[in-house]
Amino acid sequence: MPVVSVLVVDDSVVVRRLIVDALTGAPDVEVVGTAANGRIAQQKIDQLRPDVVTMDIEMPEMDGIEAVKELRKRHPRLPVIMFSTLSSAGAAATLDALAAGATDYVTKPANVGSVRESIAAVREQLVPKIHALGRRRPGAPVRPPTPGLAARPGLSAPPAPLRPAGVTAAPALTQPVAPLPGGGRVELLAIGSSTGGPDALAHLFQALPTSLPVPVVVTQHMPPVFTKMFAERLNRTTPLTVVEAEDGMPLRVGTVYVAPGDRHLVLRRRGTDVSTELSSAPPENSCRPAVDVMFRSVRALYGKSVLAVVLTGMGYDGREGARDLKGAGATVVAQDEQSSVVWGMPGAVAQAGLADAVLPLDQIPAALLARLGGRTVGV
Repeated sequence: MPVVSVLVVDDSVVVRRLIVDALTGAPDVEVVGTAANGRIAQQKIDQLRPDVVTMDIEMPEMDGIEAVKELRKRHPRLPVIMFSTLSSAGAAATLDALAAGATDYVTKPANVGSVRESIAAVREQLVPKIHALGRRRPGAPVRPPTPGLAARPGLSAPPAPLRPAGVTAAPALTQPVAPLPGGGRVELLAIGSSTGGPDALAHLFQALPTSLPVPVVVTQHMPPVFTKMFAERLNRTTPLTVVEAEDGMPLRVGTVYVAPGDRHLVLRRRGTDVSTELSSAPPENSCRPAVDVMFRSVRALYGKSVLAVVLTGMGYDGREGARDLKGAGATVVAQDEQSSVVWGMPGAVAQAGLADAVLPLDQIPAALLARLGGRTVGV
């Protein structure tokens, strides 16, 4: 594997040293430089041409969000990983950075007992993301700004899509599928996503009507606090009602239930109602919440009446859950490689032959609505 070069941007000497130490000795990673603020980073990016940039949010002269906006004008494909605090303010700023064009984020260590433990925590989070995001395909086209999101200042196209080693591209369907394969009435929409998911979900939900005739459950890989802020933001900016799931919430049509950070989202039948339930069961695929857990749960209650979507993300979470859903006769859609930030999760589903359709993000909303048969609430 080629070495991935990294530029570390942070105004704190201590944090810069922490990140450099965390990356030193990591396989196939080389720190080629550091910068104390976003303005200096712009110059060093032009000089050093790094494969990946880690970026603090709060910095003097030019903060991380402004730096991402400026960087995207000249380097639309360069992966940028934000370094955020695990707090409400940190979550809000991180979501702003993602909207501005940042690729992903990690959280700063909290409640650790030593510098060594801090270094280990940063290394565990950061190195897999650097490896995945640094494996870019030269010359890959850039996806245009997401409709409805482009009005937000600074939003631009994400980095070129990526896929894990050993996963070959599946052919994307160039025409919308109307309707998607599968028969019978759809009763639930279930969606899994990770890296690149926040913007992909926003794009998708902005194109769905308020009168959506089914409930929606979502597992997006995010830590606590972040999921609540993310759900609130989607609720403000899309036609759908979006909430962070809590224990015992009855499913309602037209409402999106987002799995909270560090809890699996499962469904339980209570009398005539189906309600959300949160689980602290062990992580699966190194994830909690995990898409596989949610997919298994919805299969048990809804079977072939599930319409499942696997969007952009690292790893392979969702593949085995998609296998269970396919076995029950459900319809599974995977985002295509070209429109994904990382073609890991949807690529794993497509490569396993579990996707009824592999579609560009822009075509997924219409395909879902077609599969719903044009139904609206009350129809």
